[in-house]
Amino acid sequence: MIPTLEWTPEGVRFIDQTKLPLDEIYVTATSYQDVATIIRDMIVRGAPAIGVSAAMGIALGVDRSSATTLSQLTAEVEEMSKVLAATRPTAVNLFWAIDRMNEKYKELLTTPGVTIPEIKAALITEAQAMYDADIEACKQMGAHGATLLPEEGTVLTHCNAGALATCGYGTALGVIRAAVERGHKIDVLADETRPYLQGARLTAWELMQDNIPTTVLCDNMAGTLMRQGRIQAVIVGADRIAANGDVANKVGTYSVAVLAKEHGIPFYVAAPWSTIDLATAHGDQIPIEQRSPVEVTHSNGKQMTPHGVGIENPAFDVTPAKYVTAIITERGVLQAPYKVSMKEMLDAESAVPAV
Repeated sequence: MIPTLEWTPEGVRFIDQTKLPLDEIYVTATSYQDVATIIRDMIVRGAPAIGVSAAMGIALGVDRSSATTLSQLTAEVEEMSKVLAATRPTAVNLFWAIDRMNEKYKELLTTPGVTIPEIKAALITEAQAMYDADIEACKQMGAHGATLLPEEGTVLTHCNAGALATCGYGTALGVIRAAVERGHKIDVLADETRPYLQGARLTAWELMQDNIPTTVLCDNMAGTLMRQGRIQAVIVGADRIAANGDVANKVGTYSVAVLAKEHGIPFYVAAPWSTIDLATAHGDQIPIEQRSPVEVTHSNGKQMTPHGVGIENPAFDVTPAKYVTAIITERGVLQAPYKVSMKEMLDAESAVPAV
C-alpha cells in the first residue's frame, strides 16, 4: 500500500506528492504548523487524506504542547484548529476531521480527573482510528462500486482519487482496483488534469505500481474518444457533495460529466460519507478555492504566458447532480434523487440496533 501519510514517533510522515512521479521523497511534520503548510502546499492532497492529515496535525500539536493547565491546552487546540481550517476551503473532510477531533477533546474534558498526558494519548488514538477507518471505507467503496464498472472496457478518470488522495487504496481508483481484483479487464484513461497535473503525475504513477494499464490524455481529448466509443464509464472522486447531489471536484470534472451525459456514458462519483455536506443545500453554496496564478503561468519553473496576462485558477468546479449516474460511498450506492436516497440511507442506518 502506498504510504500517503503515517504517524511516527518523529512526527507525521508524508510522501511529497509535488515530487512525484520521478522522485519518491518523504517529509516529516514535527508541528501542527508543519502539517498546515504541507496541506496548503499540496504535498498532501485529496479530500480524505487532507481530513486525516488535519486530525493528525491536531494530535501532533497537542502531543508536542508544553501546556501545564487544561485552560492553556484548550486555547492551543482552538488555535491549531483555526490554522488548519484555513488551509483548503473546498474539501469538507478537512472541517469534518477538525470538528471530530474537537468533539473528542471536549468529551475528554468532561472526564473527571483527566490529565494532560491522558488527553494527548487519547487524541493520538483518535487520529489513528480515523486513519484506519479511511482505509476500510475505501475498501468498502470498492466492494460497492466494482459491479458498476464494465467487465471489460476503458474507464476515464479525472484528477487523482486514489491511494495518494486517501490513507490507502483510494476512492475512485479504489473502485477500479476492486473491479480488477474481481477479474474485470479494465484499462484506465487518466486526464492529465491541468494545471497541477494530478492525473499525469499521480494517477498514472500509482496505477502503474499496480500494473493496471493506464494511458494519459490531455484534458481536451475526452470528447473525441467518447465519440469514437472508446470510453465505457467515467469515475471521479469528490471534495464536497451537497445535500442535493451536486459534486465539487477538481476543475474540469464538470466538462467531463457533460460530455459523458451527451454520449450516454455513466458518470460515477466515489467518496466517503464524510464528503457529503448535508448542511450545504446545493453546489452554488460550495466555496471554490482560488490558487496562485503561478500554477498556470509557469511549468517546471519556466514561464509559459505573457507578462501581465490575466489568469483564472479555480482549483475546483461543481457538477450538477443531473449529470451524476450514482454516488458510491462506504455505506452503499446512492441514486437520484440524491436528497431522498441520502435520507433513506441515514434512516436505514439509524434503524439498525447498536451491538
